[in-house]
Amino acid sequence: MPTGHCAAVDIRRPVLSLRSILTEPEIPMQANPILVEQTRGNWVENRHRGAFVVVDAMGKVIASACDFARAVFPRSAIKSMQALAMVTSGAIEKFGLSDEELALACASHHAEDVHIAGVSHFLSHLGLSPDDLECGAHQPSNAAAREALRQAGRAPSALHNNCSGKHSGMLSVARALDVPTAGYVKREHPVQVEVRRAIETVVGESLSVDRCGVDGCSIPTWAAPLSAWARGFARMATGEGLPNELGSAAKRVFDAATSHPLLVAGTGHLDTLVMEAFGGRVMQKGGAEGVQCGAIRDKGWGYALKCDDGNMAASQVMVAALLLRFAEPDAAQRAVLERFATPTIRNVRGLDVGVLRATEGTRDASKGQ
Repeated sequence: MPTGHCAAVDIRRPVLSLRSILTEPEIPMQANPILVEQTRGNWVENRHRGAFVVVDAMGKVIASACDFARAVFPRSAIKSMQALAMVTSGAIEKFGLSDEELALACASHHAEDVHIAGVSHFLSHLGLSPDDLECGAHQPSNAAAREALRQAGRAPSALHNNCSGKHSGMLSVARALDVPTAGYVKREHPVQVEVRRAIETVVGESLSVDRCGVDGCSIPTWAAPLSAWARGFARMATGEGLPNELGSAAKRVFDAATSHPLLVAGTGHLDTLVMEAFGGRVMQKGGAEGVQCGAIRDKGWGYALKCDDGNMAASQVMVAALLLRFAEPDAAQRAVLERFATPTIRNVRGLDVGVLRATEGTRDASKGQ
């Protein structure tokens, strides 16, 4: 895999204690470039650093900004990779899973009616119920869905968790493997072993227990370089470097997600609107803490980015700017991307008070050789 390089200004490691001042040498660290600024009035109020990389299926760097070799947790941005365990386990074939169910397995949905109905049907198809989900419950991401739940005097269930579709997919893996569904979120459970194996095959490198955490929905999350995640998306887009069965399955997963973009996110969300606008050319998925990944499918390129401070709005500016530059959008697609590339900041009265915008570091990233 390519090695990231950053020519940004050195910064110093934060001092944690008096003991560290007395006993630890100063170690220079390289700061990622400022990729997004937030203004208030005529002044820059916030600056957001980050890194991104665009690669082909062989790992050749098309363009990059700073330290793309740094390992990051991809969070929900790689749900399409996790969904490949439904192929390797035989779940898709065994249960005759639909494209809508595959799209929900890739989703961070907003718990709108279409999502709740879809996940409920998915579970019923498997002979399971919401009680089998181990993702936990939270309020719907969609404001109208939250208000409807409040008006009905109901508490959210695991169905409303934005990851309930992914968890339904993982339950299908358990059923296909004929293993207990209980505890399927644990790292040593056969389901998560199958998920990990599928991801490793796609990104082309081992996922280490030394860089493993627990995601918001309780499954394991594995850290790897941005370049690995980008290459994985390029390989899923092209099938290059993947076993034939997995390459065909990756195409079906991408086709399912891009054909049903509302199921993957929800009304007004960047992921949904971008995939709708590009009509299958772009697979786009965000993840918590400022991660964005995807593929420009007709070019065979994958991309991955991370906003260092985890700001999701800033990460959306970054990915919109990236797609404006590399996806060759038409006028309608450009209009969608520009909406997210320069969002207006409004106060509680609805007054325009600032804007988020990409810097030259985003627009003029170094090109690969």
